[in-house]
Amino acid sequence: MPVINFKYSDLCSVMGQNVPIETLAERIPMIGADIEHAQAGDDDMSVEFFPDRPDLYSVEGTARGMKAFMGFETGMKKYEVSKSDIEVFIDKSVNEIRPFFLCGVVRNVEIDENMLKSIMEMQEKLHITIGRKRKKLAIGIHDLDKVNGPFTYRLADPKSVRFVPLAKTEEMDMEEILVRHEKGKDYAHLLEGCKQYPIIQDKDGNVLSFPPIINGALTTVTTSTRNLFIDVTGNDRKAVKGALDIVCTALAERGGKIESVTMHAGDVAFQSPDLTPSEYNISAAECNKYLGTNLTPADMVKALGKMGIDASDKGDTVFATVPSYRLDIMHKVDIFEDVGIGYGFENFGHTYKLSQTMGGLDRVNAFSDTVRDVMLGLGYTEVMTLTLINDIEEYEKSKLPFIDNVRVLNPATEDITCLRTYLMPSLMKILIHNKHRDLPQRIFEVGNVVRDAKTQAHLCAMSTASKVSFTEIKSLTESVLREMGCEYEIKPSDIKTFVDGRGAELFYNGQPIGIFGEISPEVLVGYEITHPVGFVEIDLGPIVAGHKDTLF
Repeated sequence: MPVINFKYSDLCSVMGQNVPIETLAERIPMIGADIEHAQAGDDDMSVEFFPDRPDLYSVEGTARGMKAFMGFETGMKKYEVSKSDIEVFIDKSVNEIRPFFLCGVVRNVEIDENMLKSIMEMQEKLHITIGRKRKKLAIGIHDLDKVNGPFTYRLADPKSVRFVPLAKTEEMDMEEILVRHEKGKDYAHLLEGCKQYPIIQDKDGNVLSFPPIINGALTTVTTSTRNLFIDVTGNDRKAVKGALDIVCTALAERGGKIESVTMHAGDVAFQSPDLTPSEYNISAAECNKYLGTNLTPADMVKALGKMGIDASDKGDTVFATVPSYRLDIMHKVDIFEDVGIGYGFENFGHTYKLSQTMGGLDRVNAFSDTVRDVMLGLGYTEVMTLTLINDIEEYEKSKLPFIDNVRVLNPATEDITCLRTYLMPSLMKILIHNKHRDLPQRIFEVGNVVRDAKTQAHLCAMSTASKVSFTEIKSLTESVLREMGCEYEIKPSDIKTFVDGRGAELFYNGQPIGIFGEISPEVLVGYEITHPVGFVEIDLGPIVAGHKDTLF
């Protein structure tokens, strides 16, 4: 969760209220935060905010939230947006890379060192959180008086545009920035494979920003800056708009005046920023049911006012008007949550009644423990492996039938791309790592696989030695099933994992529950194993269900 650092005196200044630091340390966590540091006599404060409230990621946003929460200025904060004569043109070429682009202007801002630090920290926290380290969106904040509109957002050849990047004095082209600049090295992967790069320029060709990498040094914001131009580029319009609204309204908390610009995207023209609030209607009875409270609609209106939301009631219905910078409000249950927070966490809770209960393992875990005892009694050693695996190990090497699996989005390495649907490939990896050990090796695992997005318990037992026969694995399988008290049926299998004629499928109550046999030489070569291997894998779920109230 993001940690926001600011001065206690600066927070009170923006709030317009002198609140004891002890009171702030007590009340700020009640809106969804942890106090990292707040001590009487020390002007430095650090607060760790929950990730669902990016509007609080600055001293300005925190001040606005606390003014409402503490009753100094309840209801939705309204910001006047005047129309400027500034125009911004979006070239259609950017649709290939970062298609969404929104801008705004904030004028007459008195910037001191505290505010300058707050602007930079807010920008970076938004980049890391809702920006997903600039992949989803990137924010630029510029000294408007150093450039002249109209502004253009387009793609350009990497070597065709040269400018001095932020924190440097040497002019570079965009390709050089990705190689030589610190930020270029950090974020070059976001433009990997692109033949052209995004650029924001004014009418004279001056560079404001090379998103999502770096701003130009020309528009660096200093304590002398009075008028700001804000740009946000990205791949998600809702996130881009939300970030722009958060930044503009935070700057307005310092006395800045928000102005909209005219955005041109092809034949479409619109004003940005658009701070139009959202409307939600909730049932007071339903809200009380969720919260376990007995609040009246009027109580809920008051609670929402403390969360910076305008509200009114009529009968059982509460009408809520939510500001555009509250990105966490997406559904009526989010309104329920704000009612609860505004009502006060300290007002929840009842006297607990303690009564004795007896816990125990659920049926699948109890059954699995008994299966483990059986396998240990048969001379097998238990192993534990990871549920994460990759398609090559799971299907290509093993030749096991493909089962639609759960994919890992943005996997960290090629070794973990999905959740396993079989235990067998995981146990083969154990044998690979123990090729230098003496034979025979007999291992088993009772572990989870994921099929149809549901976790299932499987047993897999594997044996490798100088000689491993189908008869040995069949005998093992029958011994285990007999100990389970399971009536089963065996049918030949043509799965490519097995040697032809030496693989079989298991059925229980007419339902397939597993396979066993000798692994084919082709599969063994794929795993770089030089000795014969046999295995059995059984789905324990149907067997547990079939035992009804008894286990074994």
